[in-house]
Amino acid sequence: MATIDLKTADFDSTVADNDIVLVDFWASWCGPCRQFGPIFERVSEKHPGVVFAKVDTEAEQQLASAAGIKSIPTLMVFKQGYLVFNQAGALPPDALEDLVNQVIDLDVEKALADQG
Repeated sequence: MATIDLKTADFDSTVADNDIVLVDFWASWCGPCRQFGPIFERVSEKHPGVVFAKVDTEAEQQLASAAGIKSIPTLMVFKQGYLVFNQAGALPPDALEDLVNQVIDLDVEKALADQG
């Protein structure tokens, strides 16, 4: 699956209706964002069952603010509606691929039980 552009109106339903959602918060003027974009796109093509979404923080300022975005790029990963990863900064291709595989293998219910 290629990346999708995510808008404020679609954010909650996208996270709720899909098992795994990676969200790249970015802006066109951000150099590291422009470098990370093609990496995000390439990794998305290897994982058709995972949603890779991009949020333009300039166009979706309310969403970026609600998500607590302080710097870009920021990558958030949701599994089964839970935020399981949140980090500012671009990841190299191998690290992003490894992260996706870790999230695929993550047992959310077990992780939640271990926290409680």
